[in-house]
Amino acid sequence: MDSRPDIFDRARRARHRDRMLPAFADHDFLYRAMLDELLDRLEDVQRDLPEVLLIGCPDGSAKAALEAMGKRVACADPGFLAAKSLGGVQADEDALPFADDSFDLVIACGTLDSVNDLPGALILMRRVLRPDGLMLAAFAGAGSLSRLKAALLAAEGDRPGQHVHPQVDVRSAGDLLSRAGFAMPVADGDVLNIRYGDVVRLMHDLRGMGAGNALETRAPALTRDVLMRAAGHFAGAADPDGRTAEQMAIVYLSGWKPDPSQAAPAKRGSATVSLAAALKGKG
Repeated sequence: MDSRPDIFDRARRARHRDRMLPAFADHDFLYRAMLDELLDRLEDVQRDLPEVLLIGCPDGSAKAALEAMGKRVACADPGFLAAKSLGGVQADEDALPFADDSFDLVIACGTLDSVNDLPGALILMRRVLRPDGLMLAAFAGAGSLSRLKAALLAAEGDRPGQHVHPQVDVRSAGDLLSRAGFAMPVADGDVLNIRYGDVVRLMHDLRGMGAGNALETRAPALTRDVLMRAAGHFAGAADPDGRTAEQMAIVYLSGWKPDPSQAAPAKRGSATVSLAAALKGKG
């Protein structure tokens, strides 16, 4: 949907998704936090929303939870093996292969931080929804991995490479929701704090959750000397117990596909409605 050059290498992104599968349970804390919050928010929705598109399928937990609510779930994932494992389809979010008005609910958990065309992906997610359908999403946003970025920047000196993906903040994400045509758009955030004894373990977790560097233009590989300097800078920020606090800033999005039955929008100048009101929809 966008003619601009890709930011992310689609094939590499898919490989990262597939390679994480065998040991994903050892590194799933971020996905689990996002999924639990999305499911909690869905519980507040006063509508059935029976037909669901689930984007991001690193394991079967989300599909099982949705089916336990009585929903019929179709899965899509940027990774071939991830999608195949749950009988789904491999697809990037900005190239969804589904017909318009196909689903009552779209949930995207943990993938939108590395999609090439985020505005286009949101537009497609709205299009595949039926009128008065709901979109819920969660992904790592701006403010994530601040300690890692600072350590790598200090270690590489005057010519640092970009090893961490560009990130979207909550306000920009909310603007994109509105531009994509969602009614009652809500964007908010939360921070998950994790503490590490060394930077190598953090990098191992990132690879294990499929969040390795997938940029189209990759920085040179980290040399042993750079990695050792980064480890020193990371350790220098440690608390008295020797562990360094890192954070993942999570962006949560929700929006409804417009429908004449919905409440009229708020007066001009009010960017979003309250989260509770948005999730209740028309009741």
